[in-house]
Amino acid sequence: MSSLALINEFLGQPPNASSHGYQIDHILEFCHWFMGALFLGWSAFFIFVLIRFRKSRRPVADHAGVTSGISTHLEFSVVLIEAVLLLGFAIPLWAKRVNQFPPGKEAFVVHVAGQQFSWNFHLPGPDGQFGRRGVGFVSNSNPMGLDPNDPAGKDDIVTLGELHVPVNRPVIIELSSRDVIHDFFLP
Repeated sequence: MSSLALINEFLGQPPNASSHGYQIDHILEFCHWFMGALFLGWSAFFIFVLIRFRKSRRPVADHAGVTSGISTHLEFSVVLIEAVLLLGFAIPLWAKRVNQFPPGKEAFVVHVAGQQFSWNFHLPGPDGQFGRRGVGFVSNSNPMGLDPNDPAGKDDIVTLGELHVPVNRPVIIELSSRDVIHDFFLP
C-alpha cells in the first residue's frame, strides 16, 4: 500500500465511484501530506522560539525584537514556496480534472436546480434541444423558469426529486440553485 493510499484509508475516504475519483483522492492525499509537513515545520519553529526566547535566558523583555533581516527573508520564502505549490500543483491538477468533459454531442446534458427540500431536473425532450429559460419565468408551477412561448421547450421534461439517465452514456450536470446552496450527490 502506498503512502498516499495509506492516508486515504486513514481519513476514511469512500471508494471511488467514478473513473476520475483517484485523481481527486490523489490531490487530497498530497494536500494532507503537505499540510502535515507544514505542521511539523511550524511546530518545530514554535518550539525553537519558545526555548530560545524563554524568560530564564532573557529576564527583561526586548521590545526591539529581531533586528536582522533573516526573519523577513524566511517569511517571504515560506509565502513564495506555498504560492508555487498552489499555482504549480493544485491549480493545474484541478484544471486538468474539470476540463475532462466529454464532447457535448455524445454526452447527455441535464439542468438541475436546487431549492429548499427538493431538486428540479430539466431534461431535453425527444428533439434533444432544451427550451429557453429565464429568471422571470420561475414560479412554483414552473421551477426551472421555462419560457412558455419557446417551441423548443414544449417537449422538455421537468421532474422533481428523481433523475433517470441513459445507461453507458456520459452525463453532464449543469447545477444551479433557486434559493440556497445545497448538497448534491450522485451515486
